[in-house]
Amino acid sequence: MSETISWDTTGNGEDERRRRAASQVSARQSVETAESAGGLDLAHWQARLDELRAAHHVPGAGLAFLVDGQIYELASGVLHRGTGVEVTTDSVFLCGSIAKVYTATMIMQLVDEGALDLDVPVIDILPEFAVPDPEATETITTRQLLSHTAGLTNDFALDTGRGDDCLAEYVAAAREVALDCPPGTAYSYGSVGYVVMGRMVEVLTGTTWDQAIQDRIATPLGLERTVTLPEQALRFRTAMSHLGEPGVDPDPAPSWDLMPRSFGPAGRIISSAGDMVRFAQMHLAGGIAADGSQVLSTASAAAMQRREVDCPDKWTVNGDGQGLGWVLNDWNGVGGFGHDGAAIGQYGYLRIVPSANVAVVLLTNGGGARQLYSDLFRELLRELADVTMPEPFGPAARPPALDLTPHIGTYKRAGVVLTVSEREGKAHMLYEFVDDMKDMSPPLSIDLIPVSESVWAGTGAGPSFSEGYMPVIFSTLANGIPCVYVGTRATPKTA
Repeated sequence: MSETISWDTTGNGEDERRRRAASQVSARQSVETAESAGGLDLAHWQARLDELRAAHHVPGAGLAFLVDGQIYELASGVLHRGTGVEVTTDSVFLCGSIAKVYTATMIMQLVDEGALDLDVPVIDILPEFAVPDPEATETITTRQLLSHTAGLTNDFALDTGRGDDCLAEYVAAAREVALDCPPGTAYSYGSVGYVVMGRMVEVLTGTTWDQAIQDRIATPLGLERTVTLPEQALRFRTAMSHLGEPGVDPDPAPSWDLMPRSFGPAGRIISSAGDMVRFAQMHLAGGIAADGSQVLSTASAAAMQRREVDCPDKWTVNGDGQGLGWVLNDWNGVGGFGHDGAAIGQYGYLRIVPSANVAVVLLTNGGGARQLYSDLFRELLRELADVTMPEPFGPAARPPALDLTPHIGTYKRAGVVLTVSEREGKAHMLYEFVDDMKDMSPPLSIDLIPVSESVWAGTGAGPSFSEGYMPVIFSTLANGIPCVYVGTRATPKTA
């Protein structure tokens, strides 16, 4: 069983202050022991977290890492710049798409129980599932949903209410949403497929997805600060989202969480950094919880980490492959896996290095989170796991002179139109939300700088991309149709 060491100096009420004062003495004594035994300098990492968080204008952050079977937890900054409430190691954050790995874990548990076969059509379990293409409806499998190769889109935002039928209603509405690309022709990151799998969990377990998370993951793993609904998060010190322009301190968002309940399986886990590391620890241990119970079979844990498909976009989520839920990393020959998440101003990063038995989680509530992740994880993973992360994505100081002509045209998927052209002699892309997504954001005007013939760097990408450059990758689907990847989504060329 792992031991946990927390390192923060804030309180939450007078009783809490007394409890923390006592626990901090014990924790610091343990820290001294751990440092002398293993050479891990927690004070150094606390200082680096504080320094880098402030430098990148991130209001608050929770950091946790697993090393040699021991979990360390750090905290920095404030949960809310308007109130000044400080982040503590038991604070919870919105974790965005990291929720997909939790949904994938429950799907694999159902495989273990014999309730589900990954390679039979989804309609065998969920007869109401459909897409506009009847042939695709008959052939899409759960394996394809897990590996983002089913062609289902990402940008279908529909609020189907707060009732327990919200996933069923979402899946019914998604029947009319066009595929991004034909099933099996390409990797294309998509949240709709994970909502479909969330509904499959409900049908096969007889409970809601939210309750299944508690019954099948949080309770068996002892995750006391892992929830899915806003009213559950109110029990804890909860991070507020912050929004603003890059390079300045962001302001609290108008609302804490704009995500509908129906999107939970794809995007809403609310967790502390320490709880997420405990979830990762189970996957590192071949599905075994800290108390020795088998939460997931060793075979299923391994299958989730096995490469199913290559990803043409190797930068947006810092992975070059996709497993069954996990994004796969190759850091100059050292393998790893993890996932990123974004939720209206909050950003989360989970990285796992099996060869070193190391897992690291960073949860943030706004600002230059991606830059904080990049700088901090580059140092942490080098020391803890002997990993050399690649340099941040961006163009060379002297970009190559390349011809944009083969890529000029219009690219379209559900809710999004991308127009690649030349404007005043410069490569350019207009990113527009259309149809049901038209109110998501004003059109984005993006200059393109060549990195290679197929890879270009888009300017003005914002805090969720490395160093302000957005990877734009031109590729081809398996059926021969050109496409462009932005944010790991494949958008086919239509004109």
